[in-house]
Amino acid sequence: MAYPRAIFQIARLCSHLVAGIALAALLCFSSALGSQVPTTMPSRAWNVAKFGAVGDAHTASADAINAAIKACSAAGGGMVIVPQGTFLCTPIQLLSNVNLHLDDGATLLFSRSIADYPLAVVDNGSGPEAGVRSPIWAEKAQNISITGSGVINGQGDVWRSVKKAKVSQAIWDERVNSGGVLDAKKVTWYPDAFSRDGGKELTALQETFPSTPLDAFAKYRSLLRPHLVRLVECQGVVLDGVTFRDSGSWNVHLSLCDDVQVRHVTIFNPEYAQNGDGIDIDSCRNVLMTDSKVNAGDDGICLKSGMDEAGRKRARPTENVTITRCHVGTGHGGVVIGSEMSGDVRNVNVSDCVFEGTGNGLRFKSVRGRGGVVENVKVNHVEMSDIQGVAILFDLFYTSSKDDPNAPPVVNEGTPAFRHFSISNITCTGAKQAFQVRGLPERPLEDLSFDNIRLHADEAGIIENVNGITLNDVHVTVPSGGDVQIKDVLNFHAENSTGLDLAAVSSGGH
Repeated sequence: MAYPRAIFQIARLCSHLVAGIALAALLCFSSALGSQVPTTMPSRAWNVAKFGAVGDAHTASADAINAAIKACSAAGGGMVIVPQGTFLCTPIQLLSNVNLHLDDGATLLFSRSIADYPLAVVDNGSGPEAGVRSPIWAEKAQNISITGSGVINGQGDVWRSVKKAKVSQAIWDERVNSGGVLDAKKVTWYPDAFSRDGGKELTALQETFPSTPLDAFAKYRSLLRPHLVRLVECQGVVLDGVTFRDSGSWNVHLSLCDDVQVRHVTIFNPEYAQNGDGIDIDSCRNVLMTDSKVNAGDDGICLKSGMDEAGRKRARPTENVTITRCHVGTGHGGVVIGSEMSGDVRNVNVSDCVFEGTGNGLRFKSVRGRGGVVENVKVNHVEMSDIQGVAILFDLFYTSSKDDPNAPPVVNEGTPAFRHFSISNITCTGAKQAFQVRGLPERPLEDLSFDNIRLHADEAGIIENVNGITLNDVHVTVPSGGDVQIKDVLNFHAENSTGLDLAAVSSGGH
């Protein structure tokens, strides 16, 4: 579902008060997605400068901004304005009926002092665990927005390790000269010795949570990398126009939220940012993401719904998601589903997107033990270029399984299911591999349809363990020759297609 860009252009020409009214009009549209979002947004405005925030990049301003947000919410809601300037911040909490609006030239610059981030209970899909408070966060809020044309900068490099192989020599030298420590092989830089050496100790302690009190995790704070924006169990969320950059981990994490609109945003993490996802839509319902740009250190636009038994027990699918007119540059995948999809993902529409220089294009992944169902996914009109890995990737062997590798595979609650995918009008003008479509032998991928596909790649790839696949007008071009290998496929149909090795299909009687 798409709405005219002109709405946003008009809103940006208006005064702050009129912008608040325009935002309310946008929220009305969400009813088309099944939304229960309030259809009115008060036009009152609170300027954070009047609460003592100073945009000089040095004065601590979070208390003033939080005070403005509390005043706005207590009065019934409206717009909290961050004017031009750079405001040094510690965590900021969004409250119901508040639109945090960043003027052009406004930056929220988050502290590089790890001690400024309080310990908190978080859930990244595998159950509650110890973490730290995100720079911007909300829990169980309604009708919240972050709008404008400013920047939210997490200064995430203070949290992240860096692998030498992933950065230029100039960036590597800058990290080494800034302090920190190296590993024994001198190929990975860490902010401090504890972030290098404390990982196993922290993992063991997390397994005892919550019986171990939160305070016991204080010395591990540097390992508890926060997501830049973390909105949990919120209803009626709008992110419009703002740049979100440089997170310590995932950039924007929407968890258990309903009725979400993400428009005209820019999301940036450096290519070398480990676990630096762009945006994670996690167990959310009724989501529209449109006209946005993402560069990430991990997956770009990623749909999740919890991991393994914890995700199945939560039983909250990501569903009714539309992603349109988005551009993904660097990152491990353009539009991605999984691997944490144990609570199901369904009813997803992706259209009119561009992936340029991305690690993989369309990336659908899971592994034995996850369980869950991914179904009813439609992808139409995606242009890809300079894909570093696979253009179209289904991988049910994403990570090593917890199962005994010598035991015969069985179908149980931990066996993931991927079915009912329609992928059409795809072009790729350069990739390492065209296809890698790998289902599980005990539960093949089901009902895949590919129509009008043009893939130019160094290698053709493979399609295996699929029950029900149609390829119409699919053409794979490999300069050095070679066709897509097809094995263990049932109910196979191809028409007007080239670059496919059909020998195994015909001889195998499929």
